[in-house]
Amino acid sequence: MTGDPFHTHRNLLFSIAFDILGSAGDAEDVVQETWLRWHGVDHARVDNPRAYLVRVVTRLALDERDRLHHEYVGPWLPEPGPDPVEDVARAQEVTYGLMVVLETLSPLERAAFILYEAFGFRHAEVARILGRSPAAVRQLVHRAREHVEARRPRFPEERAAAQAVAERFLDAALGGSIAGLMEVLAPDVTLRTDGGGRVKAALRPVTGSDRVSRLLAAVAPVGLETTVYWSAQDGPPTAALFSDGLPYAVLVVVMAEDRNRISEVYGILNPDKLARLAL
Repeated sequence: MTGDPFHTHRNLLFSIAFDILGSAGDAEDVVQETWLRWHGVDHARVDNPRAYLVRVVTRLALDERDRLHHEYVGPWLPEPGPDPVEDVARAQEVTYGLMVVLETLSPLERAAFILYEAFGFRHAEVARILGRSPAAVRQLVHRAREHVEARRPRFPEERAAAQAVAERFLDAALGGSIAGLMEVLAPDVTLRTDGGGRVKAALRPVTGSDRVSRLLAAVAPVGLETTVYWSAQDGPPTAALFSDGLPYAVLVVVMAEDRNRISEVYGILNPDKLARLAL
């Protein structure tokens, strides 16, 4: 079975499915469905098995993404890997913080960016995978890259400055300090929290520094011993929080254009998505 193209490319297929879906379990389901599709076709008529398998897994993942997001309670954010500050990179360019940022793209923009930037497929190959023209794919990748680059600190000094602001933000949030939060949040900051209907979380994005500050101060884990682990990977500052030794949240903080304040905050609170985390 080692010569079967499906098994040869299985890791690639899982990586693509995971980066599109943000869920290991759902990615495995999509890969399994891809296997069924592969064994349902005449292999002699498939000129390029790798391209065929990537096309199938990508389209299945996009369909599954639509279904999952339609059924999900509140905003959907990807699940962290087993190690929230070191794993999370199914492809070299896609750290967990960037995966969260990609959630604000359209599904096609996300898929085009992942295939082109992370896995090295050319525009023409991505076009065949997505069923779009090469020109349309170039536009998709261009828009996605601009979106990502605006939210990713590019230089060491930018990363250091962003990290300092993020740590001030988290200290204020954990301390329930509205004044401290107001100092680091941009006036038009947006907070998205993924509770999945399992824990208390905002069901829609919350916008505005006053509203976001009051909400964060209200839900701070007061009275619990909280341990924070910051990611050392490229991308927006990302922290995993454990309260009394149990995973409590993963936060991703995106800086505003002036790099002095925070424009976006993402909080993964769904215990089902945090279950893979381990100290």
